[in-house]
Amino acid sequence: MSLRPFFTFYGGKWRAAPFYAKPEHDTIIEPFAGSAGYAMRYPRLKVILVERDPLVAATWRYLLRVSPEEVISLPDLQEGQSVDDLFVCQEARLLIGWWLNGGSAQPKKRPGAWMRRQIENGGHGWTTGGGQLSWGARVRERIAGQLSQISHWTLVEGSYESAPERAATWFVDPPYRKAGKHYRFGPDQIDYPGLGRWCASRPGQVIVCENVGADWLPFRPWRYIKASAAKHGGKISHEAIWTNDEAA
Repeated sequence: MSLRPFFTFYGGKWRAAPFYAKPEHDTIIEPFAGSAGYAMRYPRLKVILVERDPLVAATWRYLLRVSPEEVISLPDLQEGQSVDDLFVCQEARLLIGWWLNGGSAQPKKRPGAWMRRQIENGGHGWTTGGGQLSWGARVRERIAGQLSQISHWTLVEGSYESAPERAATWFVDPPYRKAGKHYRFGPDQIDYPGLGRWCASRPGQVIVCENVGADWLPFRPWRYIKASAAKHGGKISHEAIWTNDEAA
């Protein structure tokens, strides 16, 4: 059973996930979790999310503990409001913030232009022209209805090196060396040759994502995919891939 995204994130792989190899192990580890687009396609497996960004980690921590009733009760944003005006916990503000401008690398305080138009028109949680949902009743219902499917997932807050050492399906989707500048912990904070050696040493099935042209692993061109529509998204990316079965 595939789930829909709990929040959108710049560079997320939810749309592309069905085209990657299916998991060969009963555990999926995403060392750069983001919105966990690959794991969302296989939620019944054991899933371990590893995330360095404290805002993303806090969002997942909230989702792994919150009740459906609490999510349903979260408020809409009224015209002129910021998430800081809402009487909810900080983690809930983060969750709402991800939905204020789809496909962003960080949660927003106020609605993006397309959501402002919806608020002005009295609509909440409807799709935009590109089919993207904004924060509102439909989003809350989606999230609340899926929470039971991830109650067995676990979160590790830290760098990719904090991931447990175990046989698993490793889906490694780091900030891309040339295209990852929008992330809070971007390419300037990653030792890519070291990351390549780490990926190659993982026990189990390893799938690593990058753009064509990356050379810190022997990547091969894979396919063109469309990113989430956003200020920096909505573009066609020529994806590359490395898997450890190719190195065998």
